[in-house]
Amino acid sequence: MACNDLDKSHLDGACYDGCGETMEKETEYLSPTENPFTISVSSSLPPDTQGYDVEFDPPLESKYECPICLMGLRSAVQTPCGHRFCLSCIKKSIRDTGQKCPVDNEVLLEDQLFPDNFAKREILSLTVRCSNIGCNNKMELRQLEKHLSQCKFSTAHCPQCLESVLKSHLDEHKSQFCSQRLMTCPACAGTFICPFANTRCEYCEMELIREQLSLHCDTDCLKAPVACTFSTFGCREKMARNELAQHMQEFTQMHMRYMAEFLRNQTLTNCLMPPSTGYCSPDERGASSKPPDSCQCKQELMNLRETVLELEGRLVRQDQQIRELCIHNDTQKNQVTELRRKLTSLEEATRELEAQQFQGVYIWRLENFSNHLRNQEAGQPIVLHSPPFYTGRPGYKLCLRLHLQTPNAPRCSNYISLFVHTMQGEFDSQLSWPLQGTITLAVLNQVDGQHHVEVMETKPDLQAFQRPTVQRNPKGFGYVTFLHLQALRQRGFVKEDVLLVRCEVSPRFDASLRREGVQPRGPEPSL
Repeated sequence: MACNDLDKSHLDGACYDGCGETMEKETEYLSPTENPFTISVSSSLPPDTQGYDVEFDPPLESKYECPICLMGLRSAVQTPCGHRFCLSCIKKSIRDTGQKCPVDNEVLLEDQLFPDNFAKREILSLTVRCSNIGCNNKMELRQLEKHLSQCKFSTAHCPQCLESVLKSHLDEHKSQFCSQRLMTCPACAGTFICPFANTRCEYCEMELIREQLSLHCDTDCLKAPVACTFSTFGCREKMARNELAQHMQEFTQMHMRYMAEFLRNQTLTNCLMPPSTGYCSPDERGASSKPPDSCQCKQELMNLRETVLELEGRLVRQDQQIRELCIHNDTQKNQVTELRRKLTSLEEATRELEAQQFQGVYIWRLENFSNHLRNQEAGQPIVLHSPPFYTGRPGYKLCLRLHLQTPNAPRCSNYISLFVHTMQGEFDSQLSWPLQGTITLAVLNQVDGQHHVEVMETKPDLQAFQRPTVQRNPKGFGYVTFLHLQALRQRGFVKEDVLLVRCEVSPRFDASLRREGVQPRGPEPSL
């Protein structure tokens, strides 16, 4: 089929803006995250900074809906390209995904945003329903907050048992029905707190009965603060119980110094202690050459000194070992980084050599294709890019892009879209630009050989065939409605969960390039 047939489109964005638009708009959306119909709700923003998540009556018109959070516009702003967003949503989008409009990928800076006061007034004038169960009141959006603060159906959490009750019944609940309320003993008229009442640990939020709380915090709670095991020797650090082991490992030297200092102080204390009050008679002193009991501490003092010296020696050895390990670790990190860099370089060179072997005919194997089909049926747009390939040596570097359109995509739902993209290659400086020639795209029938084939001629005036200025040309050329998924399932295109896509490119070189002697490599002569 010719490239410009009426029932086919070479415009990737045609399913959104009309299949008859010019080729220059072909690939405005290269991935699901850039598709205006696949923008997901930003779950990382606090609820009060996103749009108005309320029930509008009648339902909210699409012009007042933020394309990012899919809720009513809050603090509406407008972009130079004419799209409206919540102020916080678009600012976060610019910071996280780049300085571009999420709808049409136009360049967008924060200082280009301007308030849309007209939309803001219109939205605040819309009618909404109260979100409280049982309340049927309706009011303008600007009055909703005041109504919720006074609505008799609004709820609050009991501060004692955390149960949700109506605000109007909260005092009655706390005094009469709360399971954690204070009660008066009828026998002694004393006020007490039931030991079997449910409560929560203040550190780990675990729910348990009150009489177990103290034991839980002292022995089991991983987040309860505990003192260091070496607190006796002078360590004053406190940490969560689950961080104690890490503290012991990281501060071993400090703990050894504390212990050495403690033992040194003990030695000095023993030296300054008065002698024992035991008394030896002159006869006993004359009959025995043993020293009195008051001098027996000398042996203990010597033992303590030896212990201190041994600990200090261990500290020195540990310091030396740690320094050696740190040096060795840094050396290994540098070696690993260099090996990873070399491995990445070799992998890129290998892929480049493999791509140069295809000689303009490339067959792309898409394995586990059933998973892609299931995701497509669930409404998730699927965009896949093939590995690169060359048309020869020297030749143009290309890749394929396959897009499974969702069931609700306008004008191209449940179609396979297939495009060709030029890429920056090794021989770009030796080739003539733009790319000219014939491109044949086919989805191969693996059962009866009746392939689905489309042939198209390149169009030199399109950006898709100019020499790429980035790694992969964002503009592509191909068919938005290449093959319907129903035909794909009914015929033998998918076998053993594998889909085969074939691309054959036959470039034409201009006369000036041929005079210079640079021509595409022809087929090898047969022997």
